[in-house]
This record gives sequence, C-alpha cells and structure tokens, in this order.
Amino acid sequence: MKIGAALHYTPLDRAARWFGRLLPKGLYARALIIIIAPVILLQSVVAYVFMERHYELVTRRLSSAVTADIAALIQIYESYPQDKEATTLTRIASDSLQLDVDILHNTDLPPPGPKPFFSILDETLSNELRRQIDRPYWLDTVGRSNYVEIRIKLNQNTVMRVLARRSQAYASNSHIFLVWMGGSSFVLLGIAILFLRNQIRPILRLAEAAEALGMGREIEFRPRGAREVRQAGYSFLEMKRRIERNIEQRTTMLNGVSHDLRTILTRFKLSLALMQQTPEVEDLKRDIDEMSRMLEGYLAFARGEGGDAGEQASETDLRQLLEEAQSDAERQGHVTELDIVGDPIIIVRPDAFRRLLFNLVSNAARHGERIAITANHETRWLILHVDDDGPGIPPAMREEVFKPFVRLDEARNQDEGGSGLGLAIARDIARSHGGDITLGDSPLGGLRATVRLPA
Repeated sequence: MKIGAALHYTPLDRAARWFGRLLPKGLYARALIIIIAPVILLQSVVAYVFMERHYELVTRRLSSAVTADIAALIQIYESYPQDKEATTLTRIASDSLQLDVDILHNTDLPPPGPKPFFSILDETLSNELRRQIDRPYWLDTVGRSNYVEIRIKLNQNTVMRVLARRSQAYASNSHIFLVWMGGSSFVLLGIAILFLRNQIRPILRLAEAAEALGMGREIEFRPRGAREVRQAGYSFLEMKRRIERNIEQRTTMLNGVSHDLRTILTRFKLSLALMQQTPEVEDLKRDIDEMSRMLEGYLAFARGEGGDAGEQASETDLRQLLEEAQSDAERQGHVTELDIVGDPIIIVRPDAFRRLLFNLVSNAARHGERIAITANHETRWLILHVDDDGPGIPPAMREEVFKPFVRLDEARNQDEGGSGLGLAIARDIARSHGGDITLGDSPLGGLRATVRLPA
C-alpha cells in the first residue's frame, strides 16, 4: 500500500512535473526568469489598470463630450428649420466645436460596416450615441486613421454627417505610456543580462576547472565573482591540492613497495637459474613469472587511474597507439583489423590511454582468434570499439567483470591466467578522462568493448 501510494501522483503533482520539464535547466536562464517574470507581471498589472481605468475613463469622457456636441447641433438644426443649407450650423460646428458637419438630403444611412476586433473607441462612442441621441446612426472608426465619421438619421430623407478628429473622442497619447513601459522593461532586461552574465561566468569557470581536473588536464583558475562563488573556488583549489598531495604520497609509497618486491622476485629468479633445471624448477619459474605479472597488475590498480595519475593530458597520435596495439596482437598470432575514421589527434594522458588500449586488446586476444579495432573521432567524442570472436560474456554479467579481481572463467578461456584487474583498470582510466567503457555483442560473434571519451 505504501509503495502504491508513493507512485500515485495527484493532478497537482503531475502539473508541477510537467511545468518543471518546460523550465530551462541552466542557472543563467532560471536567474533571468526570476528577475524578468516579476517585472513583466508588474508591468502587465500596471498596463491593465491604466487601460481599464484611466485610458477607458478618458476615452468615455471624450466620447461623451463629442456626442453632447453632436446632440446640441441636432437641436440647433431642428430649432431653425428655415436654414435648410445649415450654413450657420456648419460655421458654429467648425469654429467653436472643431467638427466638420454636412447635412445630406435624400439619402439614407450606409449599411453597417465591419466592426474592429478590439476598439474601446467604437464601443464607448456607440454607447454614448445610443444614450444621448437615441436615433439611428452609422459609425466608422476604422476607415480614416485620423478621423471618426458619424452619421445621424434626422428624418426619413435627411442625414447629418459629422467628421471629428480621433483625438477629440479618444485618448490617443496612451502609446507614450506603453512605449515608456516597454522601453524601461528592455533597459531592465539589458542590465539583468549583463549583471547575470558576469555572475554566472565564474561558476562556469569553476565547472571547467573541476572537469579538467577529472580529465587530468591543467588549466589556470582564479576564484572570481560573488563572495560565495569565490569561497567555492578556494575550496576547490584546496581540495585539488589535497588530492595531488595524496596521489604523490601514495605513488611514492607504491614505488618503494614495487622496488622491494621486484628485488625479492629477482633474487628468486637468480637462485632458480643457479639450480639444476628440473621439471620442478621450471614450474617454479612459471609461478614466479605469473607472480610478477600479478604484482604489476595489483600495483597498477593500487596506484589508481592505470598507474599514471600524475600524468598530464596532451595531444596524442591515436593512429600510432592503435598500430602498436595491432602489431602486438599480430605478434601473438591473432588476425587483427584496424579502421580509423576522423581526426587521429586526441587529447589524453598518453601512458594511461596506452594501458587502457592494451588491456582491452590483450583481453580480446586472450579469449579470441580474430580482433577488430575501430575508432571514430569525427566529433568531439572518441568512440573506440575492440571486438573479438571469443565466447563472449552473458549480458547479466557484463558489469560484474569491471569489479576488481573478478574473472568469469566459466564464460571465457580457462587456460589463461590473470589477476582480474585489466577491465577494472581500463574503466578507471576511461572515467578519469571523463568517459566510460561498456560491453556488448560483437559483430564477430564474441565480445565488443566500447570506449567513449571526450577527446
């Protein structure tokens, strides 16, 4: 019941997860949203209040005043029916009210025209005409950009046409407010972008330094930025110094142990060489040789990263390394194919990468007869495949073989010995370069080892 409840998401949870997927993942973009979203929200509220209250109120008052002027002109015209040409009416409208008035005889109102999709002026002026004049009318707020045309039906055959400037009935200076809001928003946005870019750059620089440390590369890094970012940078540098000091101490200790053990094994070999060469002595020699190989493997694994932890990354000729591995496999009697696509120059720690490559090729040679090595460096990633035609490894056990001292003798050749550290060392080297090694099925029928490195 608890598991089912944990997997059950409410609609609110699903909406939150969906919204989270839409949000940008970068800190720079998220910080911009945190700054910009409140500004946009505030500007939208201010604009709505202005448009809804001030802008619409001013437009309604102006429209009411124009409509009242037209109503007064209608009363004047009807009060002086003898002035059929409406000369006095036209003069009063033009001089005192800034309205252009014509009396049209023997005509009717035009058919209704298309209404604008959104126009406060059209709606407000129509309401005032119905409220103050209450006569059939025709209104055009679209045809002329600077004028509004109004026609009022006075009687069956007479229509009064009025042309008013749009500014007389409409708060036309509102665009200044909108331009000011938009301009201020862009200024705030520009300042936020410049400020955040300077704040994010030290964080990105710290991330690059950490990634370079993991790949064995050395880049110049100086903590900059805000106090918290500088503190993180100084902590990173201190951590880097501790890691380098620990690696140096461990390497020194292992070099001493390696020297002492090799000295003892050398004395064993000399003692056996002076003894009578019997089958038992030959068996002891083989045991000592096997012990030497196992010792080298243990020491390499104990040093970490293939025994080359202090090595710096540099430009390396991939073709040369692969040809060396091919020649080594062919000397052991294995048919080896080599195919390289893309740029042969890669940036790796040469000795560590050589150990990785030779471990994989040796593993393929130990368990198969044919070997195929393919490399692709057409992008910023190096993809390297080492295939063999051996018995392979069951899919369920392919991660197990990367553990130290694990040997699947039932799945591979039982006649060959080994320490069980070759693949573990190879993966450590790949991961120290920022990549990884995976195992899969080979086109040759055996095992495929795939190396993926940023190079």
